[in-house]
Amino acid sequence: MGDTLAENRSARARATLKVTGGACLISFSAVFVTMAHTDPTVSAFYRMVMGGAILLGLTLARRERLFQGWRPLLGVAGAGFVLAVDLFMWHRCILFVGPGLATLLANFQVFFMAAAGALFLKERLSWKLVIAIPLAVAGLYLIVGLQWDGFSADYRMGVILGLVAAVCYTVYILFLRMSQISSSTFATITLATVFTGFFLGLLSVGNGESFAVPDLQTWLVLAGYAVVSQVLGWLLITSGIGRLEASRVGLALLLQPTLAFVWDVLFFNRPTTLVEVIGAFLALLAIYLGVVGRIPGR
Repeated sequence: MGDTLAENRSARARATLKVTGGACLISFSAVFVTMAHTDPTVSAFYRMVMGGAILLGLTLARRERLFQGWRPLLGVAGAGFVLAVDLFMWHRCILFVGPGLATLLANFQVFFMAAAGALFLKERLSWKLVIAIPLAVAGLYLIVGLQWDGFSADYRMGVILGLVAAVCYTVYILFLRMSQISSSTFATITLATVFTGFFLGLLSVGNGESFAVPDLQTWLVLAGYAVVSQVLGWLLITSGIGRLEASRVGLALLLQPTLAFVWDVLFFNRPTTLVEVIGAFLALLAIYLGVVGRIPGR
C-alpha cells in the first residue's frame, strides 16, 4: 500500500513537471513570432512544416497508423484549416499588440469553448466558469477598454484579431474532438499539424507573402519556434495532463499567458500601468477558473 502511494506521488510529480515545463516552453511562442524577420503567416508556416516533419518522424517511429478512413482524415483536415486561420490572425495580433496581450487574448478560448460546450454539446456550466466570464470581461476592459479611443487603428484591430483567433481555436478543438483517430492523440495532432502547414502555405501565397528567410537569426528563431512550441511544449503537456487533478493543471497552464506577459515587459519593454496589471491579474484569474471548470477533477 505504501509503495503504491509513493509511486502515485512520484507519477503526479513527474506529470506536474511535464505540464509546467510544457507551459513554460509554449509561453515563448509569441516571442519567437516577434523576433522572426518574416511575414506573419510565413513564420506560422515554418513552425508547422518543421514541427510537422518532426512529429511525422516520431509517429512513424512509434508505428502508429495515420490513415484510418476518409471521414476522420477529412475531419483532421478541417481542423488544420481552422488552425491555419487561427494562426493567420493570431500572428498579426502579436505584431499589433505585442506578445503578452496577444497570448492573453488567445487564452480566452477557454470561455468560447465553455459556451460552445453548453450550446452544442449540452454541457453544464460550472460555477467557476460562471464567475470566470465576467472576471475576464472586467480584466480585458481594464487592459484595453479604458484607453480604447486612444489606441491606434492597428492596435484596436489587433485586439479584435486576438479574440477572433480565440474563437477559431475553439472551432479547431471541436473539430479534433469529432475526428480523433482511434485513441491516438499523437497521430491526430501530427496530421493536424501537417494539414495546418499546407493551408498556411496557401494563405501565404494568396496574401502575397514571401517565403524567403532573410538571415541566420530568423532561421534559428523559426527552428526554435517549431521545436520548442510545436513539438516539445505540447508533447510535455499532453503526456502529463491526464495524471493531474484539474486545479493543478489549471495552475500549471496559467504559466503560459503569465510568462508571455512577463517576457513582453522584459524583452520588449512593454509599458504597463498599475490598472493594466490589475486587469491582467483579473484576466489570468478568470482563465485559471475557466481551465479548472473545464477539466474534470479527480
